[in-house]
Amino acid sequence: MKLDLIDLKILKALQINSKITNIELSKVIGLSAAPTLGRVQKLEKSGLIESYHAVINNSKLGLGFTALIHLSLIKQKTGTVASFLEKIQDIDEVKECLQLTGKFDYQLRVITNDIPSFEKILEEKLGLIEEIGQLQTSVVIAIKKDSKVAPLNYAKELILNS
Repeated sequence: MKLDLIDLKILKALQINSKITNIELSKVIGLSAAPTLGRVQKLEKSGLIESYHAVINNSKLGLGFTALIHLSLIKQKTGTVASFLEKIQDIDEVKECLQLTGKFDYQLRVITNDIPSFEKILEEKLGLIEEIGQLQTSVVIAIKKDSKVAPLNYAKELILNS
């Protein structure tokens, strides 16, 4: 699939503001409304645009505590990994689970109200997952950058392998 400069402008604009109207988007990219809508639908159908989300201010909801947990599993067997991943899916406070290389197998991003709430998650949820061997926690002091825009060259056409 080939993405021309207009497709890339659409992707960038929607990453910055997914609530942009088709009319506003058409002005940003320099096309009329009908072809703009057609291109957006093409990008959706191709799977490049998977969904649209609202970005929530967690602190305003009382969820001002974020921790990163690095952990290793006791074994790297298929059943152990599958069981761990299934259990992690059921913990709402775990917002992200990244598989890693290096010293740790996974990194979890956990969001809670405060330290006592986090301690409860560690003890009552993560502490019950027998597949977890080693665990190390870092508390996030501040988020200095949280970009939602993919790091692409938006000034050059892009050819994707299908």
